[in-house]
Amino acid sequence: MMITSLNKKGYNAYTISIPSLDDLQTISGLAAPVFIMMMAKVAFYALIIYFATNMGTHTAAAHQVMIQTYCMCTVWGEPLSQTAQSFMPELLYGINKNLPKARTLLKSLVIIGASLGLILGIVGTSVPWLFPNIFTSDRKVIHEMHRVLAPYFVALAVTPATHSLEGTLLAGRDLKFVSLSMSGCFSLGAVVLLLVSSGGYGLSGCWYALLGFQWARFFLSLQRLLSPTGILHYEESNDCKPEKLKAA
Repeated sequence: MMITSLNKKGYNAYTISIPSLDDLQTISGLAAPVFIMMMAKVAFYALIIYFATNMGTHTAAAHQVMIQTYCMCTVWGEPLSQTAQSFMPELLYGINKNLPKARTLLKSLVIIGASLGLILGIVGTSVPWLFPNIFTSDRKVIHEMHRVLAPYFVALAVTPATHSLEGTLLAGRDLKFVSLSMSGCFSLGAVVLLLVSSGGYGLSGCWYALLGFQWARFFLSLQRLLSPTGILHYEESNDCKPEKLKAA
């Protein structure tokens, strides 16, 4: 269907050409920051699994249950990021550019994300808390699961709102900040994981590290968007600068 649509618009969808160096550089400039962002998240989750696995069989089993339910819930926040990436570019750079409307849209997405996060946090926490036998009947595993319910809830509650903020940054092509902030969160989170693991804080320490990772992403993205030099305010702040008067 895509090939047919391109052919109808006058393009030859079957043409194969070698991209030039300029094309590769443009693609790298767009894809590399997003790649770093995604890899930082995946690597951090992998580190948590690594440290949890080293804590014993029961701890690893409990973490496996909690991280799987956590990932199932976080998927619900992805549409907010996709919505921001779909509708924000027109308001930020399009013909109908309107920064106040962009800020209103972001506010709506954050409110929806906060509400959705609260609902997901309640539902996602209630299942392993009230119905742990769905996953296992081992009392030791259930005990480990219940120990991480508090950081599980707080980390999950902020995730949808974070998706909306990061989606807005991606829509505004603030890719350098996204990649640098995510790399910083990963580096700091890895250090925290190492400290809590060596300090004997157990699985709870790993999940509190995840909590810090998620909230750090949220606050960094929020601060960037609220900044006077951010993509939602930059042009307006420049328009407000007084111009020097030239002598006649």
